[in-house]
Amino acid sequence: MHRPPGLRLAGGLTIALAAALLLLADAQPARDSDLFDNELCIVAPATPYDPASGQPLYAPRPLPAEARCPVCGMYPARYPRWAAQVIFRDGAAHYFDSPVNLFNFLHKVSRYERRYTLDDVAVSYVRDFESGQWVEAGQAFFVQGSRVAGPMRNADLPAFANRAAADAFVRQHRGTVLTAPDMTPDRLASLSRNGRHRH
Repeated sequence: MHRPPGLRLAGGLTIALAAALLLLADAQPARDSDLFDNELCIVAPATPYDPASGQPLYAPRPLPAEARCPVCGMYPARYPRWAAQVIFRDGAAHYFDSPVNLFNFLHKVSRYERRYTLDDVAVSYVRDFESGQWVEAGQAFFVQGSRVAGPMRNADLPAFANRAAADAFVRQHRGTVLTAPDMTPDRLASLSRNGRHRH
């Protein structure tokens, strides 16, 4: 098929423009995505409870490989030592790549999950950094300011089942031991990458 020269030129310009835009997009530093403030992250809804699993309704669940953190969009199963989860009263669950994102979620549930409120949360769990066992977030101890980088490449509050283990971690890696009531919005903003998750 013969195309007029003007049409061939327009098609060539379109391809050149698209290629230039792709090259520019690849050249942009990762921090440029901060301009969007996580508003473009589309995360799957909460994972429903499966009665066939044989687990109690509010027991901690294994991390599904496909689950994404509702706060940052990362895959918690890729960071099992740092993982956290929240279970709602109907048994549905959300999974988080770090305790920081769990607490960010709990401070403003409606920002990340429109179907639930904080009153709908039945229980939340964090992973003990050493044993990998699930611990209720309200019973855990967290270390802020250690030299150990988490999934977001900063100190993402490694969690411990007891104070002695948290203190031992601090002696080896520095930091300060905190508990769940210490996780105020201001403190979380200082822990979140670039302070993005402000509430």
